[in-house]
Amino acid sequence: MLARLSLPALPPAVNLRSALWALAAAFGTLVLLVIAANAYIVFSTRGEATSDISKLSHAQAAIVPGAQVRPDGTMSLMLADRVERTVELWQAGKVDRILVSGDHGSWRYDEPDTMREALLRAGIPGRAIFTDHAGFNTYATMVRAKRIFDVQSAIVVTQGFHIDRALYLAKSAGIGDVQGLTSDIHGYGQKQKESDIRELLARPKALFDSVTDAGVMGGPQIPITGDGRASWGPKPPPGTPPAGAPSH
Repeated sequence: MLARLSLPALPPAVNLRSALWALAAAFGTLVLLVIAANAYIVFSTRGEATSDISKLSHAQAAIVPGAQVRPDGTMSLMLADRVERTVELWQAGKVDRILVSGDHGSWRYDEPDTMREALLRAGIPGRAIFTDHAGFNTYATMVRAKRIFDVQSAIVVTQGFHIDRALYLAKSAGIGDVQGLTSDIHGYGQKQKESDIRELLARPKALFDSVTDAGVMGGPQIPITGDGRASWGPKPPPGTPPAGAPSH
């Protein structure tokens, strides 16, 4: 019988080198995809945001995405700046309604009601303020703005690092006429650096969510043309600190 032929085993160094090349190629591909997604979102929304309210056209509603609320119930600086700019937008007569959307995952953590209470204190009538308690991320905020509140035109109010993704997601959700108002009133120090880095990865996810039509929480229709108070949630249980309670 003929002896069975066998190929010589590759030296361990060759196997390791091949594995490293494969790993490097995969990492390089991932980096290119992240760069491409960031470039696509940024350039697709270029020129649609401003810090100058006078340059904005009138819109049906302002959409204000949520941000961190501190344990004492007060707004983080980023969130407070978004609300302040929204008040200016309202006072300039640029919007008829305001939709505040954020995380209300528990009675003790409530972004939309915290924003709503701040807007009420600023003199904005309750009928004009809509609350979305299931805006757990920017994608959900924009999809629900269209599907639940039937927003047709909007001015999105948020910081500059976030505005491109927010505008892209608003347009991909089907809101036909979208503009952006940046709300960088203050410097945010380390928080700003962390947000810039996180945004590099959040943009590819936004692109993936919009392309795959990722699911969001549903609910009854609450047209933005109606009375905003119809969207306000139930009052919290007795003993729960109120939304936006001042610190002591």
